[in-house]
Amino acid sequence: MQSTKHPTHGGRIARAVITAAGEGQRTLPLHVLVDRDGTEKAALQIIVEEALAAGVESVGVVVRPGDEAAYRQAAGGHAGRLVFLPQAEPRGYGHALLCARDFTGGEPFLHMVGDHLYVSAGPQGCARQLVEAALAEDCAVSAVQATREHMLPFYGAVGGRRVPRSPNLYQVEVVREKPTPTQAEQELIVPGLRAGHYLCFFGMHVLSPGLMPLLEAHLARAGGAPVALSPALAELAARERHLALEVAGRRYNLGLKYGMLQAQLALALEGRDRAEVLAQMVELLAARQA
Repeated sequence: MQSTKHPTHGGRIARAVITAAGEGQRTLPLHVLVDRDGTEKAALQIIVEEALAAGVESVGVVVRPGDEAAYRQAAGGHAGRLVFLPQAEPRGYGHALLCARDFTGGEPFLHMVGDHLYVSAGPQGCARQLVEAALAEDCAVSAVQATREHMLPFYGAVGGRRVPRSPNLYQVEVVREKPTPTQAEQELIVPGLRAGHYLCFFGMHVLSPGLMPLLEAHLARAGGAPVALSPALAELAARERHLALEVAGRRYNLGLKYGMLQAQLALALEGRDRAEVLAQMVELLAARQA
């Protein structure tokens, strides 16, 4: 039977976990971009600052053993807030989060992936929006973004129904990892979304302590195979109240083709150098047309 909520332990989310140990992921947070304030920063520093702006005090980073020094340097002035959590075996995304079990200490935590950057549509950061929703609803909340069907191979997705009087909140009823278009059409249609769009994960969650025992059980049954996160989230949604928040902002997957370029353009067009960047883009387009 699904419970109505899970306590948020004192009305705050004090810890965040960033996963960055994946084979195709581990170098992406080290890339340097120009942030909205016009300062060059590693992607990791931008992600950590997003978490700190949401009220987090300590950030656990799941890394491949030996990567700690590079990540400490990439965090800039925030290195003192980091706790490194080694993932000695490449056992998958779910196993990476399970490596943070002791760090999270049986409390809800913010989770962000290390290969995404987040650009909010207003002054409030995406992680802040998510944390405030989780505290207000007193349950696990996953950030989602309405995503075109052709992007389904890159993301997990959820199906469910809108929460009454909350236009951006959804009750999670189904979770699928990288569904096919046919599967999405059969199981993940959400009333109110544009045709051909589905609620795909944003790369950011506030997760309850109830997730960790589920991941541990999945790992025990895996027999050495990688452990994914989405099946455990599906089980969590069946046991606890689990919501999805359509965040006012966009996520940019650095690991996709041109993902780094898209993220940099998004940061620039929302930053203090916007006019200069737009002028340079117009000049570039005009030169190509000529």
